[in-house]
Amino acid sequence: MTNPEVAIFMLCLFIVLVLLGFPIAFTLIAMGVGFGYYAYYQGGVETFSDIFNNNIFYLLNQNTYSVMENDTLVAIPLFLFMGYVVERANIVDRLFFSLYMAARNLPGSLAIAALLTCAVFSTASGIVGAVVTLMGLLAYPAMANANYNKSFASGVICAGGTLGILIPPSIMLIVYAAIADLSPLRLYAAAVFPGLMLAGLYILYVIIRATLTPSIAPKPRAEDVPPIGKIYLDLLVSFVPLTMLIMLVLGSILGGLATPAEAAAMGALGGLFLATLYLGPVEQVLKRNVTLKDPTMAAFAVAAFLIFYTQVENPALWQIVVIPVLGALFGLWLACLRFAYKSVWKKLTESVFLTAKATAMVCWLFVGSWTFASVFSYLGGHDLISDWVIGMDLEPWQFLIMAQLIIFVLGWPLEWSEILIIFVPIFLPMLDTFGINPYFFAMLVALNLQTSFLTPPMAMSAYYLKGVLKKQIELIEIFKGILPYLAIVILSMVLMHEFPAIALWLPDYLFGVYVP
Repeated sequence: MTNPEVAIFMLCLFIVLVLLGFPIAFTLIAMGVGFGYYAYYQGGVETFSDIFNNNIFYLLNQNTYSVMENDTLVAIPLFLFMGYVVERANIVDRLFFSLYMAARNLPGSLAIAALLTCAVFSTASGIVGAVVTLMGLLAYPAMANANYNKSFASGVICAGGTLGILIPPSIMLIVYAAIADLSPLRLYAAAVFPGLMLAGLYILYVIIRATLTPSIAPKPRAEDVPPIGKIYLDLLVSFVPLTMLIMLVLGSILGGLATPAEAAAMGALGGLFLATLYLGPVEQVLKRNVTLKDPTMAAFAVAAFLIFYTQVENPALWQIVVIPVLGALFGLWLACLRFAYKSVWKKLTESVFLTAKATAMVCWLFVGSWTFASVFSYLGGHDLISDWVIGMDLEPWQFLIMAQLIIFVLGWPLEWSEILIIFVPIFLPMLDTFGINPYFFAMLVALNLQTSFLTPPMAMSAYYLKGVLKKQIELIEIFKGILPYLAIVILSMVLMHEFPAIALWLPDYLFGVYVP
């Protein structure tokens, strides 16, 4: 039963209910089932069991099953677990303060450190709320104690926290790949330079603003700066391991050595190894409670090496090198557990719980969004909008502006997942008509979705920060602080439109020129 008017009413009602505060995932499911029952209604209900003789229930069941069996989406809980493990191990705390000291001579050094920490940590986490909340608890008090302007400090945290949905390995890009049937490898490659460009423009703005108005971001006092040796040691201990883990995960994906799910699994294992290391020997050494000459570590390493090595017959050259390294790492991990068993177990259980909670939320969003979108399309909503847009006889650049404006406005009441799953599929079939590269369009959307967290009055990153800071800052001050970053996102979109190679050069270089 096609009924485009009902589809448009369904869409408008959904937006109204979201603005009233109803839970998004279950609102999508309820409206999908309700309007779907009408769309698929066959009539002839004679018995109670006939009430459930409607294809909408089959559609809901199939969508749920599709989410559970989707191989691409397997990477989501694994990336989430990696992020939560890293967060619980207090690695981010050390990372922030070591970057602050390393950037001490730059204007706005605390703000720069916060942005860099957000960029690194958000790539490991991918959850905007988690990054903004943690940095609000960690970086904002440090900036407040350093007499930073409140709006300036809050804007840095809110803008930096959103980078995780753009910089690979991004959960949002995994979802986009599943929706648009695109290669996640190409999407990751396409997002590298736009993500770095946006982070770089944020940092450039901070430096210029702090230079022009030094009072909003005072430099650290000389007595607060530790010896140069300690700064290098902190960077070596905090920045290098986490950055190497992220680069290895991303490099294995872009190099074609692993799928996103496989790389995420190795990243989760690497995160667990780092957590064990930080909560064990590193913590004890920094507290000067123990030295790394503990003989237990060497004993475990030798034992593990022997266990691995004796399982291989006629080893190849690479096995002679790799197996001892794996054995040593395994032994090191076992030795770390000697110092950190209780702490690691506690952090592990917390991370597993948070991963399960976040994954369940995301999966129900997918089920609800796909059900809603299926019913909306069946009622004729997609065709109505598509025919209307194509009938306007637009130029490709005009179509891009219109599509991005619609997504920008939708970002006020909706989250990125609903925009991707419900609205982006409306535009995807039109890309061939206008001759637009789907990966280029994906990067414009990814940049645009940054604004969904930064646009008042529904700027979710501002509410995340307000939630942890409570009475320390007013919401209007946070809004003032994020507006310049909103302008920077729009500038980034303009630059990428004028220079498409920002998004397309790397995937074309790594995987060949894209052919539709």
